[in-house]
Amino acid sequence: MNNYEGVEDTLFIPLTARINISKRFPEYFYDKKALEMEYLIKNSSIEKKSSEYTLMASVSRNYNLDEITQNFIDKHEKCNIVNLGVGLETSYFRLNRKDSLFYEVDLPEVIDLRQKYIKAGENEKYIKGDLFELEWCNELDTSIPTLMIASGVFQYFHEKDILSFIENIKSIFEKAELVFDATNKFGIKYSNIYVKRTGNKSALMYFYIKNPKEFAKKCNCELIECRGFYKDALGLLSKKLGIYTKISMKIADRQKNAMIITLKIS
Repeated sequence: MNNYEGVEDTLFIPLTARINISKRFPEYFYDKKALEMEYLIKNSSIEKKSSEYTLMASVSRNYNLDEITQNFIDKHEKCNIVNLGVGLETSYFRLNRKDSLFYEVDLPEVIDLRQKYIKAGENEKYIKGDLFELEWCNELDTSIPTLMIASGVFQYFHEKDILSFIENIKSIFEKAELVFDATNKFGIKYSNIYVKRTGNKSALMYFYIKNPKEFAKKCNCELIECRGFYKDALGLLSKKLGIYTKISMKIADRQKNAMIITLKIS
C-alpha cells in the first residue's frame, strides 16, 4: 500500500469508490481500468470506513463529469480535455474520445505514481507540475476549445487561490470552460469528517460555495450550469440503494451539499 500523506493520499479514496461501485452497480457506472487496479487497495481500510453514501458520492461526481466531458467532446471536432490534479483518475478510458487530446496534470510525485500503474494512452499526455503555476499551459494548443476539469481538487485550497487561478487562465485560453465539483459549508464539514475517518488527518478542505451565481460573478464568468450529483443515480438505483443513502442523496441535491459547476472562462 502507498506511503503518501496529505492531499496526494486522497487519490486512493476515489479509486476505491470506482472499484466498489463498478462491482455493485455496473448498470450505473462501470470502470474497467479501475477494476484492473483493484490490487492497489487490497489491504486498504478505506472501503471499510466508507458508507454506501460516501462511495456513491465519489462515483456520482465521476458520472456527471463524464457526461459533461462527453458532451463537450461531441460538440467540438477537436478539443483539449485537461484533468487538473488527475491523481489515479481513469476517465480517459471511460469516454468516447474521438479526436480530443487529453492532458493529465498533477504534482511530480503523483504523476510518477500514475506512470507506474497507468500507461498513457494515444493522444494522452502526462504533465508534471503545480496546476496554479500554469506552466502546464505551454504543453497544449490554447487556441482550440478546451475543457478543464478539477475533480475533488479545489476543496483543498482557499477561495482566493481559486479566483486567482480563474483570472489567470482567462488570458491564456481563447475558448475555454472549467468544470469542477463543489459543496456548501455543511458539505465541506461532512467531507472533512469522512477524510479523517479514512485515516488521513492532514488533508483538510477549505473551499466551498454558498451561491453558484454569486461565485460566477466574482470570477467575471458565465455560469453555464450548476447540477446536483444524484438525479440519475436515484432514478436508476432507487430499488437497490439503502434508505439512508437515498435520503442523504435527496437532501444533498435539494440543499446543494454537492454540486457540479460549469463556467465559461473565455
